[in-house]
Amino acid sequence: MNSVIRTVHRWTSLVFSLAVASIFAGMAITTLPEWFYYLPLPPLFVLIPTGIYMFFLPYLGGQRNTVPASKGSA
Repeated sequence: MNSVIRTVHRWTSLVFSLAVASIFAGMAITTLPEWFYYLPLPPLFVLIPTGIYMFFLPYLGGQRNTVPASKGSA
């Protein structure tokens, strides 16, 4: 589940970045219609919950059985 959310977040961030870049490129070329400025909103509505989930995941995960790098067996 975690890898799916990370993949969705990664691809959605790419779509969001392309939408914002297209707005800036379009503004340099011509006057854009008003609806064009709303293109980044749907990806943003996906990025917010997936980003919040990934932010709080380490705090809600509990203890893991990992050995710190400084205390590993050598």
